[in-house]
Amino acid sequence: MSLHLVCPACQAVNRVPDERLRDAPDCGRCHRPLFSGQPVALNRSEFERQLEKSDIPLLVDFWASWCGPCRMMAPAFEQAAAQLEPHFRLAKVNTEEQQELAARYAIRSIPTLAIFRNGREIARQAGAMGTVDIVRWARSAAA
Repeated sequence: MSLHLVCPACQAVNRVPDERLRDAPDCGRCHRPLFSGQPVALNRSEFERQLEKSDIPLLVDFWASWCGPCRMMAPAFEQAAAQLEPHFRLAKVNTEEQQELAARYAIRSIPTLAIFRNGREIARQAGAMGTVDIVRWARSAAA
């Protein structure tokens, strides 16, 4: 079986066989890695593309630059990306820059983590968490 994965660099949709997922696949269009072990910053259109076209769960950190707990959690979220990829796409959405997304998903407190699969939200957790808790929560919620 193949999965559709959206390239975080050029937004091209790539078809990757399940068995090649762990082989560090590159984008067929721009030839950059589909996974870098780092969360990707998304604007509205990039968020929509990841949400609608990718077959793996999208784990989003809704955050703001002025938020102390958000800044505290950032390194843990980066470490979680290294552990959860390639079975998840980890992304960051700055709620100050992407107010429409924050309003659409009723983000009332930050940081808020949300997992999306097949175009819809399947889990949400508000508040800062450590790496171990992020990984455990994401795997449990997406199971």
